[in-house]
Amino acid sequence: MSKRLVIIPTYNEKENIANIIAAVFSLPASFHILIVDDGSPDGTANIVKKLQLTSNGKLHIIEREGKLGLGTAYIAGFRWGLAQDYDYICEMDADFSHNPKDLLRLVEGCEKQGVGMTVGSRYTKGGKLVNWPWDRVALSYGASLYVRAITWMNVKDPTAGFVCYRREALGNIDLDKIRFVGYAFQIEMKYAVYSLGYKIVELPITFKDRILGDSKMNSNIISEAALGVIKMRWQRLFHNYEKKGVKSKMKSENSTSS
Repeated sequence: MSKRLVIIPTYNEKENIANIIAAVFSLPASFHILIVDDGSPDGTANIVKKLQLTSNGKLHIIEREGKLGLGTAYIAGFRWGLAQDYDYICEMDADFSHNPKDLLRLVEGCEKQGVGMTVGSRYTKGGKLVNWPWDRVALSYGASLYVRAITWMNVKDPTAGFVCYRREALGNIDLDKIRFVGYAFQIEMKYAVYSLGYKIVELPITFKDRILGDSKMNSNIISEAALGVIKMRWQRLFHNYEKKGVKSKMKSENSTSS
């Protein structure tokens, strides 16, 4: 049986954390959860640690001091998950904007199609956005068009944060070369997978805006993404994301599909 891990970064998610953990554990397939908490002052980590007592070893936590950024939280989670030999490693938000039930499709897509990464996509055929204001929809969709134009990466939702990595693909990425911590992090990880020749498949999801808690989006994150895409494209001329001495077994298809 394959080992599946869901990484959930948190900062002030006390309203959602217990419910999102329960929702993942209620799925018909077995998932472990790793919470990466950035010193939430609202006590999110304490809630997680209490739930660990009844989780049968399936709930884990990394506590960090201070708000260090989404990207570094996921990198910490990736390193932990790879060290623990998980076969599939997923990313998901804590606020129910991602439906936990879709984790099953993301992992199944990696397993059955043999791809390096599956993406829960808002913009592929069948994907939807719910409860987003028009200006945020325009910003997000515009960002996707911008990324595709600059990188030539045929992923319709490159900023998506609901994804599953096959262990081989994630393990072949030199995580020390991932530079971005905010909005651009999700783009850079997909670009790394794409640059190493792994196939990426997008699966449609319905994305709902959070009901409880506060959004982490701000102008600095947007600015980082806009400039970061150009930097990523330029830097690819001088280095790649592959670890030294590691060669991919899945480089026969250097393309993406939806």
